[in-house]
Amino acid sequence: MGGRQEKLKGTLLSFVLAGALLLAWQVLTLPSAPPAEVIKGENAEYAQLMGMSSATPASHGFPSPSQFGHDAWQQLQAPFHNSGPNDRGIGWQLGASLLRVFIGYGLAVAVAVPLGLLMGQIPLLARALNPFIQVLRPISPLAWMPIALYTIQNAEECGIFVIFICSLWPVLLNTSFGVARVRREWLDVASTLELGWARRMWLVILPAAAPTIITGMRVGMGIAWLAIVAAEMLVGSSGIGYFVWNQWNNLSISNVILAVLLIGITGMILDTAFSALQRSVGYAE
Repeated sequence: MGGRQEKLKGTLLSFVLAGALLLAWQVLTLPSAPPAEVIKGENAEYAQLMGMSSATPASHGFPSPSQFGHDAWQQLQAPFHNSGPNDRGIGWQLGASLLRVFIGYGLAVAVAVPLGLLMGQIPLLARALNPFIQVLRPISPLAWMPIALYTIQNAEECGIFVIFICSLWPVLLNTSFGVARVRREWLDVASTLELGWARRMWLVILPAAAPTIITGMRVGMGIAWLAIVAAEMLVGSSGIGYFVWNQWNNLSISNVILAVLLIGITGMILDTAFSALQRSVGYAE
């Protein structure tokens, strides 16, 4: 009961904070009276053309919550329309980014998990590969873009490569760590039962290391989602990152805010899915 009450209180507090943020947003974007110099003298004609007078409030340029809601609704009414490269709905753009992420991330998991299993069981291999991992792991996703563009020469494949190279390391290191930390007693029992390598891997090592492996996959997915947005801003012709940059160039701040919110919500959904998966494979010590 106490846990449910704490959860309810946390939810209510979240709504209160959201309301406070909306109120602050509304107050900060309230229109103000235009400066006197704008509507006097030589600027009077310009002010008249712009619809400004002493009684006309000036806009800050940044949309108010109501303006954002109106513009967002217009955008969300047809999220999957496709009228050409420069006129695609935000749902279509989000789907293009997710497809790239799933391809690049899937390739990273397919490489990192088997290699991590080997590194966890063969300390010599882990020591040999560790210097390369430590050098390559801190490199920014954007730093890989020039090399990828020069060698791959395809923007779509470059984005997938950036996702692959950035999400590879957390999955690899966590898999190796989880396998190396499997209790010796469990391995001794497997040896006593004369389990073969494949059965020992499937019945003992993978279940024991699964929570750590899923943690690495969760971190890798977060990095992948961050990287694809930045990559699409640089070289994308589609995707949510490209959409943000394109709408900024069109000075459509409402669409930029909408895209940012969708990026955050999508990242939260992906993280929640991995959190549930992590709980499902957890075990009591």
